[in-house]
Amino acid sequence: MDGSAGSFVAVRRLSGSDRAAAFHHSSSGASPHLASRFGYFLVCFACIYGDCCCSLPPRGDAYGLCCPYAVAAAEVVTGSSAWIGRGLSCVCAQRRDSDARLSFDLTPVQEECLQRLQNRIEVQYDSANREHQEALQALWCASFPGTELRGLISEQWKEMGWQGKDPSTDFRGGGFISLENLLYFSRNYPKSFQELLRKQNGDRAIWEYPFAVAGVNITFMLIQMLDLQAVKPRSLFGAVFLKLLSENDRAFDILYCITFKLMDQQWLDMHATYMDFNTVMKSTRRQLERELLIEDIQRIEDMPSYRLLGR
Repeated sequence: MDGSAGSFVAVRRLSGSDRAAAFHHSSSGASPHLASRFGYFLVCFACIYGDCCCSLPPRGDAYGLCCPYAVAAAEVVTGSSAWIGRGLSCVCAQRRDSDARLSFDLTPVQEECLQRLQNRIEVQYDSANREHQEALQALWCASFPGTELRGLISEQWKEMGWQGKDPSTDFRGGGFISLENLLYFSRNYPKSFQELLRKQNGDRAIWEYPFAVAGVNITFMLIQMLDLQAVKPRSLFGAVFLKLLSENDRAFDILYCITFKLMDQQWLDMHATYMDFNTVMKSTRRQLERELLIEDIQRIEDMPSYRLLGR
């Protein structure tokens, strides 16, 4: 990307013979030419405020995108970040002035549950760790049963929506927990997982969100929304969630599944395209916040959006 001006990139789903071609448009306005590396694009949903999920510094201008994410079979369209303007703001790490910053005392059980979850959040993906390798292989088997994986580094991973042939490079923002979230989703709600992975439901947009990139962003957004890296919650949403977590130590993983399915449902309801992803994510967050504050919510499964999940 052009470091002086920043750039944007969008992704378009292609099928059949169209997967063999991708078009690159330079930010300087040069004529389009056939990309030399098909199915490869850059996209970031959370770089602007310096809290990007890839932990890289923001670009020089207010709307620059910095982290590399890519998906196979994509059409590449790049251009000046000024063209996008204010259309893309940080979804994952956005902090609003209206957010409550209170302090809530925790019970010993809640403290223990929070510490266990924080321990998970702190673990980075390690491509040399056998447990991490096995988890990645398990995700492939759950995603594409009956299809043999040729290696942990393979062009096959692009079909799931990773940057390239080595998905380990994409976990640096979400950490190992983002892989655990995806694996939990695939094993516990396989029907919904496959529907989202393969974009099976509804009238889909030509320009779709990439599955894997969206998954990493959802993990990061939930961590920020619930303030899970703080010693104790500083928002009512975080305090309510810790009560749910004390009832079920897999509450975060279940909430992840709910959020992914809810995001896709809102995507369809809004007839969204790729450039609306930011709006869809903000709408999803608002809906989650509303549901967490419902008085009758005693368990994570009591959330109204839980019914969207199918096993």
